[in-house]
Amino acid sequence: MPSKATARADAAAAREHTLDEIVDKISAAILEHRLLPGTKLGEDRLATIFGTSRARIREVLARLAHDQVVELVPQRGAFVAKPTREQAQDVFEARRLIEPGVLRRLVATIDDVKQQRLRRHLDLEADARRREDKRAIVRLSGEFHVLLAELAGNSALLRSMRELSTLTCLIISLYDAPTATSCRADEHEEIVAAIKRGDVEAAQSLMLHHLDHIESSLDLEGGNSEADLESIFA
Repeated sequence: MPSKATARADAAAAREHTLDEIVDKISAAILEHRLLPGTKLGEDRLATIFGTSRARIREVLARLAHDQVVELVPQRGAFVAKPTREQAQDVFEARRLIEPGVLRRLVATIDDVKQQRLRRHLDLEADARRREDKRAIVRLSGEFHVLLAELAGNSALLRSMRELSTLTCLIISLYDAPTATSCRADEHEEIVAAIKRGDVEAAQSLMLHHLDHIESSLDLEGGNSEADLESIFA
């Protein structure tokens, strides 16, 4: 029979989150606009929240900093990235270059299984809108673009789209683009319809219009920095 000390150690290990889990939870909080640009990510608080060590939290923050969604400031700590106007424009320029390529590859490889995954995602978006679940709407809108890259089957494109999608969510959060107009459901539907019928030019044109629409909804001013980390990750 295990000792009480062993049982406590096993329970603590079971509660401890892996590095990937913590990265995913922080990324999801950013995608859902629960963590706003400029929010301080204190190592001690995060270590307590996730039941892990400061060393692991530092690894998490280093990975997020590599993906440009966290800024590490000497003598001050880690903060959710706060993209400048110029950085925001760079992100959209990169997306205009990358996403037409994603669509070209996806149209060339589309099959029934991929079509079903696209349909399921659109259904999830529609359900979130019916429930007026703003957090889910924001997260699913970003995940739609990542899904396109995943289904296109190019790992480098997928890594790029994950980073760009998270940065875009930060930009939308920082510059206060209304969710209802920044990533409209009908635009996703139209892109998927073009993919299904094999019309790569239409899909690319619709995507570029979609990105223009998102960027034009930004005011590129303002931002917030306070957050209750314990409540966010409860």
